[in-house]
Amino acid sequence: MNKWVLLASLYVAQFLPVAFFGQTLPVFLRQQGISLELIGLTSLLSLPWTLKVLWSPLIDRYGWTRWGHYKFWIVLMQSLMGIAIAVCAFLNLETNFTLLLAGMLIAITFAATQDIATDALAIELLKPAERGFGNSIQGAGGYLGAILGGGVILILLDVWGWTRSLLVMALGVFLLIFPVLFHRENVTNPKTDYKLSFSALGGFFRQPGMVRWILILVVYMMGITIASTMSRPLLVDLGMSMTDIGVMNGIVSFGGGFIGSILGGFLVKPLGRKRGLIVFGILMAVAIAIWTLPTLGFASLPVLYLVSTGLHFTYSMACVPMFAIAMDNSRQGNAGFDYTLQVTIIFIGSLLAGSFSGFIAEAFGYISAFAIASCLCILGVLFVTTLDEKPIS
Repeated sequence: MNKWVLLASLYVAQFLPVAFFGQTLPVFLRQQGISLELIGLTSLLSLPWTLKVLWSPLIDRYGWTRWGHYKFWIVLMQSLMGIAIAVCAFLNLETNFTLLLAGMLIAITFAATQDIATDALAIELLKPAERGFGNSIQGAGGYLGAILGGGVILILLDVWGWTRSLLVMALGVFLLIFPVLFHRENVTNPKTDYKLSFSALGGFFRQPGMVRWILILVVYMMGITIASTMSRPLLVDLGMSMTDIGVMNGIVSFGGGFIGSILGGFLVKPLGRKRGLIVFGILMAVAIAIWTLPTLGFASLPVLYLVSTGLHFTYSMACVPMFAIAMDNSRQGNAGFDYTLQVTIIFIGSLLAGSFSGFIAEAFGYISAFAIASCLCILGVLFVTTLDEKPIS
C-alpha cells in the first residue's frame, strides 16, 4: 500500500467525526438560541486531543507487534470510533443531549488515540526531507475528512435526519480501515517503560531552542481558533441555513483548505520551515482580519465565501511547516509521545482561545473578536522570527 494513500486514508477517518461534531454542534446550538458563551465552551469537546499526551506513552509501549505495533492501535481505535458514532446515531438530540455529548466525547477520544498511533507511524515512515509533503498529505486528508464530515454529512442531516446521517459516517470510518489492513509495518518499536517515557520529558524540553518553540506552539494558532469558533455562530446570526453553511463552510471552504494543504507542501521546500511559518502566518492574519467585513454589513454570499475559504486556505498552509518542525523535534523511540506532546501544547493554546472567544464576542462584538484574533496571529509570527531553523537532510 502506497504510504501517501495510507496516511491520507487514516487522517480522513479521524477527522470525519471531529469535523462533524465540531461543525454541527455550534450551528445546532445557535439555531436553538443558545448564547455565544456556551457555544464557545463547546470547544472543550476537543479535550481528548489536549489530554492524549497522558496516554501516548502507552501507545508507544504496548501493542500487538507481530501484527504491527502502531497498526494494531489504529485498527482497534478506528473500529471503536465507528461503533461509538453508530451508537450516537440512535440518541435523540433533544431528549438525550447530555448522553449524546458523552458519546461524542468518547468518539473523539478514540479518534485522538488513533491519531497518536497514526502520527508515530508517519514519523517512522517519512524521511526528514519527506515530512513537508507528508504533512501536506496529512492536512489534505484531514480536510477531505472535514469536507465529508462537516459538509456532506451536515447537508445529509437536513435531508435524511440524524440517525441515517451518522450511520453513513460510521460506515465511512469502517471502510477506511481497509488501507491499513494491507499495510505491512516494518518499524521496530523499542519497549520503553511508561514511567521512563515521562521521565524523559525533561530530555525533550532540553533540546536546543525548545523554549521558544513551545511559546510558538501555544500562541501561533490562538487567533485562528478564535476566528473559526466565532465564524460559525456569526453565519447563523446572518440568517444562513444549515444546508447553506454546510455547502459554504463544510465543502467550499474546506475544499480551499484541501488545496492550501497541497500548495503548502510544495512551497515549504523552497521557502524552508521557518520562512514558511512566517509567510503563511502573515497570510493567516490577513484572512482573519477580512472576517470583519461581514460584521460591518458586507455580508453578500461572494464575500462570505471569500472570507470562509480564505481562513481555511491560509490555515492549512501554515499547518504544513508547523507540524513538519514538530516531527523534526520528535526523538526516535519516543515519536508518539514527543509529537503528541507538541500537538497537545497547540491544543492548550487553542482551548484557552476558543473557550474565551464567546465571552469576547458577547462583550465587545464579533468585530473585536476577529481583530484580537488577527493581532494574536501577528504575535505568533513575531515569535517565529526568533526561531533557529535546523538543517534538513
